[in-house]
Amino acid sequence: MKATAMNNLFTAKQVHVLDQELNNPDWRLMINYGAVRAGKTFVDNFVFLYEVRHAAEVAKRLGKKHPQYILAGVSSKSIEDNILTEIMETFGLSFKFDQYGSFKITFPHLPGVKVVKIHTGSISGLGAVRGMTAYGAYVNEASLANEQVFNEIRNRCNMPGARVVCDTNPDVPTHWLKVKYIDNPNNSKTIISNHFVIDDNTFLDPAYVQALKSDTPSGMFSDRALRGLWVAGEGLVYADFDKSKNIIKLDDYDHIKNERHLTYYAGVDWGFEHKGVIVVMADDEDGNTYLIEEHTRQHKDIDYWVKVAKEYRVKYGWNMPFYADSARPEYVDRFRNENLNVFNAYKIRLTGVEVIATLIKTGHFLCLDSVVDDDKSKFLDELYQYIWDEKSGEPVKENDDVMDSIRYAKATKQWYEKHHEEDNFEQQDTILSNSGVISFETSEDDNPWNMDLR
Repeated sequence: MKATAMNNLFTAKQVHVLDQELNNPDWRLMINYGAVRAGKTFVDNFVFLYEVRHAAEVAKRLGKKHPQYILAGVSSKSIEDNILTEIMETFGLSFKFDQYGSFKITFPHLPGVKVVKIHTGSISGLGAVRGMTAYGAYVNEASLANEQVFNEIRNRCNMPGARVVCDTNPDVPTHWLKVKYIDNPNNSKTIISNHFVIDDNTFLDPAYVQALKSDTPSGMFSDRALRGLWVAGEGLVYADFDKSKNIIKLDDYDHIKNERHLTYYAGVDWGFEHKGVIVVMADDEDGNTYLIEEHTRQHKDIDYWVKVAKEYRVKYGWNMPFYADSARPEYVDRFRNENLNVFNAYKIRLTGVEVIATLIKTGHFLCLDSVVDDDKSKFLDELYQYIWDEKSGEPVKENDDVMDSIRYAKATKQWYEKHHEEDNFEQQDTILSNSGVISFETSEDDNPWNMDLR
């Protein structure tokens, strides 16, 4: 491809990656990491197809008729959304899947390569890759992969010239992928990595980039999403919260309520020794989210919380959904038995925190002054103590009951809107599991749905 055509199709950073792919014979592991919307996926799709062709060429040279290539991701849905759909749209390709989800790619005069999908989000992916002989692998969202599964994938790529390509967004600076591979402590020529920042993608609309920079929460979220840095959070989680911007008078809210259509929903964090919470939130058609009720109490049983929920249902609508912590399934069942419209909450902590932090940063999260003026409210007390754990890269798990209930409410509502799934609680476990957002491992500190996919 001529230089002019390359520059019209690829950014300078993408051209550099392709140069490594085509002209550097030494590497065996390539990691493309960094900012969102920086162009990683687009160039990785080209690298993936080049690598599959490379696998076919090696197989032909060795006289092998049935080479295999590993396509790995957190879940089947993430592989489809992040890789296959993008490839189909970019190249106009279509894939014919067998009963196991595998498919074949064939280049002229070369043996067809069987592409086998492997799930890396949990240790269960280990069994699928053991025993394979692969000519290469592409690992999407590598920082979310189980390390044992990742290592096994590398071990399975044992044919001559086999290479592994990874892409990922950043995580904590102590993450195994960064420490063992990106930092490359042994200065191995077989490991190369490419750092992407948002400004590398020169094809993006400058207005869009500026808006993204303005809207992304300060601190860790900006460092990771825009600058592609492997950093842990420091200080307050919701550092952008400003009482003069994020608290609204009850009178002003009443005027809004009379002028606009509002959608009501609730978040529930169960408790007894630690605080139990139900918050009620409302969304308007302009993208604003209002915290309109907070009910926080200690040493209250399920009968009490059923009573509170029913009072809110009378006030805000019979079908108002309650997005509840799944850590107490018997309490969720009790709500259902009382004909309350309850759903298990979406509980990936960092995702939920980022949702709320973005609303705060952009001025779209508004708390009623009547909430914070209530002497039983814990919202501001918790918000100003809600800090990052610099080791884990997540919020410290203390005095966070109101914070949890708020993110349960908003993040779950947003998840359902994105996936357009019917509100059928009998299907929730399957929906969330197939989407790669839950596993059924217990965690005493949080919940039996351990959402940390790392």
